[in-house]
Amino acid sequence: MSTSRLLRARQTLSLFGPGLVVMLADTDAGSVITAAQSGARWGYRLLLLQVLIVPLLFVVQELCVRLALCTGKGYGELVLSRFGRAPAMLAMVTLAISCFGALVTQMSGLAAVGQLFGLPTGEVMLVICAGIFLMVRTGSYRSVERVAMFLGLFELAFLAVAWHARPDIRQVATQVLHMPLKDPEYLYLLAANLGTSIMPWTVFYQQSALVNKQLGPEQLKAARLDTLGGAILCQVVTAAIVIAAAAAFSGQEGVALDSIPQIAEAFTRVLGEHTGTMLFALALSGGALVATLVVCLSAAWAFGEITGKRHSLASHPAEAPWFYISFGLLLAAGGLLVASGTDLLRLSIATGVINALMLPVVLGLLFFLARRELPEPHRLKGWYAGCTAVVFLLAAGVGLYAGCMGALG
Repeated sequence: MSTSRLLRARQTLSLFGPGLVVMLADTDAGSVITAAQSGARWGYRLLLLQVLIVPLLFVVQELCVRLALCTGKGYGELVLSRFGRAPAMLAMVTLAISCFGALVTQMSGLAAVGQLFGLPTGEVMLVICAGIFLMVRTGSYRSVERVAMFLGLFELAFLAVAWHARPDIRQVATQVLHMPLKDPEYLYLLAANLGTSIMPWTVFYQQSALVNKQLGPEQLKAARLDTLGGAILCQVVTAAIVIAAAAAFSGQEGVALDSIPQIAEAFTRVLGEHTGTMLFALALSGGALVATLVVCLSAAWAFGEITGKRHSLASHPAEAPWFYISFGLLLAAGGLLVASGTDLLRLSIATGVINALMLPVVLGLLFFLARRELPEPHRLKGWYAGCTAVVFLLAAGVGLYAGCMGALG
């Protein structure tokens, strides 16, 4: 390969990152718990949903890419400038609810992993909070992105577990198209799976991350590939967790996995006690750490965008004090709540359901921004706009229906 081609290849690869990071964060502790519960409770009956979510994920995050690269503004800034302060505050409240629920879920998962090895929850929280804040305080966006991608790679352990689980293909074929849509428990988990895939903070994060990375419309193709790769990887990992749990608890459908040790059992059954526990701990911790970082950054960026405060990782804390203060306060609040000993593991699935119920707000604002704020060559229009509207309406409707019926049932 010539030097010029090698240089171009390296430049193209350097554009990748935000899409992969946000999708690795998407496969967080909440997603792991929800997917494992889905496999244990319903076998392979929620497996097809993981495939159907891929195009929805890509369409949502690709619009974030377009808005970031073609306007140079974050999601919060665009909502504020287009719709005014009231809708911007609604978006901020939606994000805050989603972020705090997700953050507590990640930290609960990390605390539970620590307990598998006999580590006190308080000390685990202190180390995690101090380490993440120090990394953000001393690093640029690019360095933070590299660390996040490295941590997220541990999630690939879930693929190994699914492979070694050796699922019964006939059982998969029998169950995969059987969706008991009248069962409230099934609908509740369906909504949770949807809500742990399409989340307000993933929308805020990817758009703000691309702005922080200072990319422009000329990098649109690479950013789209980054997003597509991330969406596929996210759902492949999630599907692997469903498969691993379904295979591990085959013949015991209806099992309720209410704790991290129970979920870890699916891995120890397949890989043995020591190997299974270690791989599970690495995979869950990798996704949870990336998600903790992404959630806190999303909230801090959104706060800065909507209030007009400086909000860049490139800024020194003295230049952007509110950015670092909001980041640190959210991180500390989550750590303190989990360290208090409150049992918050069940919050994971409930958080996913809440996210599903908020889909009309998230998808509605995103759709109208893509229709109004983008320059003419990149604007959402024509047949693609029609298809996107149908997909968004369907996703929001399913989220509302499944979430409400599941909760009421």
